[in-house]
Amino acid sequence: MRKNKENTEEKKDKKKKKCRLWLAILSIIVILSNLFAIYNILLLGPIEEVIRYIIIGIFVVFDLIIIFKVRSKRRHKEKKARLLTFFLILYLIINCAISGLIMYAYGTLSSINRDTVTYSSSLIVPSSSEIADIKDLKDNTIGILSDESSPEGNIIPNEVIDENNLKDENEIVEYDDYFTAMADLYEGEVDSIFVPTDYPSMFASIETYQTIKDDTKIILTKEKEMKKASTSNRESSAGKSVTEPFTILLMGVDSAEEGLSKNTVANGDSLILVTFNPNTLNATMLSIPRDSYVPIACWSGTPENKITHAAAYGTDCMMDTIENYFDVTIDYYAKINFKGLVSLVDTLGGITVEVPQDLCTDNSNREGQVCINAGVQTLNGEQALVLARNRKQLAAGDLDRGLNQQLVIEGILNKVKDMKSINQVMDVLNTVTNNLDTNFTEQQILSFYDIAKDIMNNSLQKDDADLINIEQLYLDGTGQMIYDERSRMVLWDYVPNTASRDDIVKAMKVNLEQEEPEMIKEFSFSINDEDYEKTVTGTGPYKTAFTYDLLPDFTGDSMSQAESYANAHGIRVTFKGNSGYVVSQSLPANKRIDLISGSVVLTLSGGTSSTEPEDDSSNNTTTTKPPTSNTKPEEPDEVPTEPEEPIEPDTPEETPPDEDDITEVIPGTPSTTS
Repeated sequence: MRKNKENTEEKKDKKKKKCRLWLAILSIIVILSNLFAIYNILLLGPIEEVIRYIIIGIFVVFDLIIIFKVRSKRRHKEKKARLLTFFLILYLIINCAISGLIMYAYGTLSSINRDTVTYSSSLIVPSSSEIADIKDLKDNTIGILSDESSPEGNIIPNEVIDENNLKDENEIVEYDDYFTAMADLYEGEVDSIFVPTDYPSMFASIETYQTIKDDTKIILTKEKEMKKASTSNRESSAGKSVTEPFTILLMGVDSAEEGLSKNTVANGDSLILVTFNPNTLNATMLSIPRDSYVPIACWSGTPENKITHAAAYGTDCMMDTIENYFDVTIDYYAKINFKGLVSLVDTLGGITVEVPQDLCTDNSNREGQVCINAGVQTLNGEQALVLARNRKQLAAGDLDRGLNQQLVIEGILNKVKDMKSINQVMDVLNTVTNNLDTNFTEQQILSFYDIAKDIMNNSLQKDDADLINIEQLYLDGTGQMIYDERSRMVLWDYVPNTASRDDIVKAMKVNLEQEEPEMIKEFSFSINDEDYEKTVTGTGPYKTAFTYDLLPDFTGDSMSQAESYANAHGIRVTFKGNSGYVVSQSLPANKRIDLISGSVVLTLSGGTSSTEPEDDSSNNTTTTKPPTSNTKPEEPDEVPTEPEEPIEPDTPEETPPDEDDITEVIPGTPSTTS
C-alpha cells in the first residue's frame, strides 16, 4: 500500500516537472514572440508614437507577470497551471497576429521601392537582312550606345559581344543616342544595333517608325537583373521628410501587361509633376506634354528635343531634364502602370469624375472598345482608363489628356476617404505594390500617416470637401514642325511658351514655400455666377508665343526669291549656278536657323531668268551675305493647338520648273518637307 502511494506521488512529481518544463518553454516562446512584436511595432516609426509606446509598456508588464507566475508555479494548483497555459497560448497568438500583420504591411511597402530591375536588350537587324542568328554576324557593323551606364544600350550589349567574340570579326560603332543609331540602320549605314527590347514603344510617336516591328527583326535578346543603385542616382530620396513641402514626378507606363518587374522605356508617355505642401494640404499638378521641345539633360550639349525621348535613357535623364527646365528639385518619383490603374479603381469601388466629353477607346488588353459619356460619372477601372489614356478624340490631344489624367488622380484621392475595412486597405496595397515603382523609403511612406490624418479631419469637417486642394497648372505652347538632327526627319514638336513656364515655376515655388505669393489687391467674384471657372495657372492669356525661325524649303524658288528671304531672315546662302530655279539645298528644310553654321548651298536648275542678277564668277557660284540683324525666332500672336497627326509644312506657291531641269535632292532632306 505504501509502495503504491510512493509510486503515485512519484508520478505526480514527474507530471509536475513536465508541467513546469512545458510552462517554462512556453513562457520563453511567448516572451520571444513578444519581443519580436515590439520590434515590429517600432518599425512603424512615425505612426502614433505615444500609443505605440503605451502598447510596448503593456507588453513589458505582461512579460514581467509571466516570469513571476512561472517562477512561482509550485504554489499553483493544476487548475491554475492550465489557466496560465491558456493565457500564454492566447498571448502567443496575439503576438504572432500583430507581428504578421505589421510584417505583411511593411514588406508590401518595402517592395514598392524595388531594389532590382530586370533590363532587356535586343540586337535587331532590318527584316530584309540575311542575318538570322548571332552566328551570322561576320564582317558587319554593330551599333551600341557610348554611355557606359546604360544597361540596355551598353552594359548588356558588351556582355553579348564578349560572350560571342563579336569584336574579332565585326566593327563596333558607338552612338550617343538610339535615334541616330536607328536612322543609320534604316539607311544601311550600320548592319545591326542594340536597343531596349520594347523599342517599338520608344519609336511609336514617330510616323516613319509606325511599322518598325515589320521593318526590323530581333536576332537575340538578353535580360539582366541589376540593382537600381548601380544604374541610377535616384534610387533613394536621400532622407527628405514628407512633413515639409516636396515634389514628386509621376510617370505613366502604358503597358499591355500588368506589373513593373521589368524596365520599360515607355515611361515618358505620361508625365505629371506634383508639388505638395503638407502644412496647407495644397498641391499643384502639371501634366507635361510628351512632345514638349526642351533641352535633354543627358545628351551631349543638352540639345532640345521631345521630352518623351529622354525616357529611353533612364529615370535619371528624365528627372534631370525636368528639373533643369522647370528650375525645381524633384524629391521623389513614381512609375505607374496604366493597366494597374484598372485594378486600383476597381478595388476602390470606382471613382466619381466629371467627364468633359464623350470618349471611346480600346480596353486595357487593347481589345474591344469602352465608351464613357460626358457629365458626372462613377467610373469603373476600364472606364477610368479611357479617360486617362484617350487623346485622339480631344481637341488639344496630349494637352487635354494630361488634364483628364489629373481628374482621375483627384477622383482616386477623394475615394480613399471612403475606405473602411482593413481588407480593402490590404487589397489596395497589393494592387499598388504590383504596379508601382518609387524611390520612397518605407519610413517616408509611413510618414504620410500624419498627413492622412490631417486630410481625413479636413474631410470630416466638410462632407463635400476634396481631400486635397489641387491647383491645376498648364504649359502653354505652340506646335512647330522642326527638323530633328538625330532621327533626320521633320517631327511635330510642342514649343513651350516661356511666359507660361515662368508662371508655372512661380506657382510651384510658392507652394513649396520657396517664394512669397503675390497678394491679389482686387478680386471680383459672385458665388451665384454659374459661368465662373477656376483660373488655371499657365494659360495666360499671353501676348506672344515663342517659336523658332526655321529654314524654308527653297525648292521651286527663283534665285532672287531665295536671296530676298535669306537676307530678311539672317541666312547665309551660296548658289550653285547663276540662273533658273532652286532644285536642291544642302541643309534640310525646317532646320532651326540658329543651329546653322556657315552657308546654305542652293543648287539652281541652270535655266535663264530675267529676274536673276548676273554673275561673272568662273565657278558659277554666287554668295549672298545676310545683313547683321537680330535673328531671334519670330513670335506669332496666336498659339495653335496640337494636331492629331504630324502635319506637313507648306510648300512654296511658285510654279516649279520642268522635271527635266531638276537635279536630285541631296540625301538627308526629309520627304515630309518637299
